[in-house]
Amino acid sequence: MAADEERARLSRETVVDGALALADEEGLEGLTIRRLAQRLGVTPMALYWHFKNKDELHVALVDRVWSLVDTKVDPEAPWYDRLHALMASAVSVLRAHPSAARLLMAAWIDAPHCYDSMEAGLAILAEGGFKPETAAAICKYGLRTGITLVIGDAQVKPTMTGEEVAEIRRHKRIMLETMSPERYGHVIAAAPALSAGQDSDAEIALGIDIFIAGVRALAPNG
Repeated sequence: MAADEERARLSRETVVDGALALADEEGLEGLTIRRLAQRLGVTPMALYWHFKNKDELHVALVDRVWSLVDTKVDPEAPWYDRLHALMASAVSVLRAHPSAARLLMAAWIDAPHCYDSMEAGLAILAEGGFKPETAAAICKYGLRTGITLVIGDAQVKPTMTGEEVAEIRRHKRIMLETMSPERYGHVIAAAPALSAGQDSDAEIALGIDIFIAGVRALAPNG
């Protein structure tokens, strides 16, 4: 295919969509210019018309993820419920794209859509009585919390099969359950929960609830 023809049918949005899908399937390690070009059926050079390098592609990926967060929370709800809804939306998006989530802390400042969520969060926290400096810190902690909830077990990779993931968790449980009961009785009792994945709906919801409860407890306006 001629270079002009490739450029004509390959939009920036198409490239970002393909990159996000590839990252979802193979993780960030599998997201290379060559692999992405193969997926899109073009030459690697065609991608460079839209992105000078992989770093620029990563920023665009982060921006796409942020664009999916719903910042239109119920204006009639209490400020802490709106903060909960905003964080829940962000975490839901990150759960759908966990590999891209790893990029958020590094590339958020260059992603324009990030500022929509940031503005919404800071405005809500201002209603709670937080000063801008504290509100900014809470937003950053909230992002870290959301990423941690989504990434969960660092040993689990997107390319692993269900059997491989189950085997990792089985080994963890065995290791915990065979510890000294005199010294680690509570650890042994909690072994099934400690070795299980952190990606269940209930555990994700609990993590969000804990974070919001902590913010509310510190709020000058309750």
